[in-house]
Amino acid sequence: MQNGMRAYRTVATEIASPRELEADLLLKAGARLQAVCDNWDSNKSDLDGALLFNRKLWTVFLSSVTSGDSPLPAEIRQNVANLGTYIMTQTMALSTNPRIEVVASLININRELAAGLRGRG
Repeated sequence: MQNGMRAYRTVATEIASPRELEADLLLKAGARLQAVCDNWDSNKSDLDGALLFNRKLWTVFLSSVTSGDSPLPAEIRQNVANLGTYIMTQTMALSTNPRIEVVASLININRELAAGLRGRG
């Protein structure tokens, strides 16, 4: 986990602002989930991979906002932690009971948070 966070921070400082990188990753995760939704009736085989990518991303976010050195205000940290908890709970539920409306809610959260990070929220 720590190696992933270090790599994330290194790449973030080299190629883009952290907010832009986070927004891009959220949109990428949302796009992968959307592709599954777009082909829901014919092929759900990519659901596990899309959920795994989203879960890994949110694991990094959760680790970051719950660390003692997070520069975010406490209220924002708590809000992101609450969203992360919801994401993790729903992801686990989807692994046993795939429901398109739950996947759609994860997509919406990722897109809304990405828009907020880019100042368009």
